[in-house]
Amino acid sequence: MELDNNNHSVFLMYYHLVLVIKYRRKVIDDVISNRLKEIFEYVAPRYNITLQEWNHDKDHVHILFKAHPNTQLSKFINAYKSASSRLIKKEYRQIRSCLWEENFWSRSFCILTTGGAPLEVIKRYIESQGEKL
Repeated sequence: MELDNNNHSVFLMYYHLVLVIKYRRKVIDDVISNRLKEIFEYVAPRYNITLQEWNHDKDHVHILFKAHPNTQLSKFINAYKSASSRLIKKEYRQIRSCLWEENFWSRSFCILTTGGAPLEVIKRYIESQGEKL
């Protein structure tokens, strides 16, 4: 296992984040998902976050990422949600007709530490999102 480090600590912190479209509107396709991922990869380094895995279903995204211990996760998530909502609505104007009162993301989110399951299990789970079993 390869650990991350900085001047004063050694760590390995993985998180599984689920973000849901407001009222579970089914607006995410491959194009929108790819753009959301690009925005994530642009915002993440400012918060010492590194994307590990990304996938989507029609009404939510699953994200596996690594973070530093000093990362303020709630600030990062709010920054990402704000930027991605603004850019997606601007770049894909047709989405606005599917949304409720201009809201793209639900206010809530789910974030889980991944210490309880092997990363390969979580990666396979994220990779399988959107597939019919």
